[in-house]
Amino acid sequence: MEKGLSDNTLMAYRRDLGYYAAWLENNNRQLRTASRSDLQAYLGFRLDRGRSHRSTARFMSCVRSFYRHLLREGQIAEDPTLDIASPKLGRPLPKSLSEADVEQLLRAPNVEHCLELRDRVMLEVLYACGLRVSELISLTMTQLSVNQGVVRVFGKGGKERLVPLGEEALHWLRRYLQGPRSELLKGIPCEVLFPSQRSSEMTRQAFWYRIKLYARRAGIDKHLSPHTLRHAFATHLLNHGADLRVVQLLLGHSDLTTTQIYTHIARQRMQELHAKHHPRG
Repeated sequence: MEKGLSDNTLMAYRRDLGYYAAWLENNNRQLRTASRSDLQAYLGFRLDRGRSHRSTARFMSCVRSFYRHLLREGQIAEDPTLDIASPKLGRPLPKSLSEADVEQLLRAPNVEHCLELRDRVMLEVLYACGLRVSELISLTMTQLSVNQGVVRVFGKGGKERLVPLGEEALHWLRRYLQGPRSELLKGIPCEVLFPSQRSSEMTRQAFWYRIKLYARRAGIDKHLSPHTLRHAFATHLLNHGADLRVVQLLLGHSDLTTTQIYTHIARQRMQELHAKHHPRG
């Protein structure tokens, strides 16, 4: 272990390693030979039991020191903690919208105009799939499968994931592809699913301007960010009972610890609802 640590920290480290070793043994694994996937599975186990960011960060610090020591001593050939991020402490919860807010935002565009219909479809896909804005604006026609109801997304580092669209988003996509997209293109070839008025890929800034326009129109005065609908997607899934690991896959997070923050949002929302509606809240 690292030098200069307090007795309490060393005690906590020994306890953390002991818990991890016991979990591995119950799963027919050993501490010295545990793999990266074993460590990720254990992190998921911890998160399912509501472990805090702070305790998870301490555990990761402990296990990193342990495996680095084994690596230096030549007892292992590879450090299983590499590329596994520790949770960031003190990170503010991302701003999210209520389900009613999302409904208002989705209905704000005037779908009688092809440009605003395109925007409605973009908002529907953004919320239905939890995409990053950069992933949304770069979508091409070949990444979309209306028949299968999925979209192939290339996220950070070029990582690919398949995300289901849902019936509502599919409905609006079919309507958009039946004519309005061609009207926007005006005969100019373009593979981008949601082209700009110049028949090219839209910029993040341009789409963000459109979101703020519809938020004002919908009377939503909350602070929004480019990730607002992505946050709402994750929070609303968890509020309705989705598994944290499923949300991780849909969001394209490489580590489950990154997704953990949404459990705090969902828990906070449940507490607010309890305080508001329970007779003894």
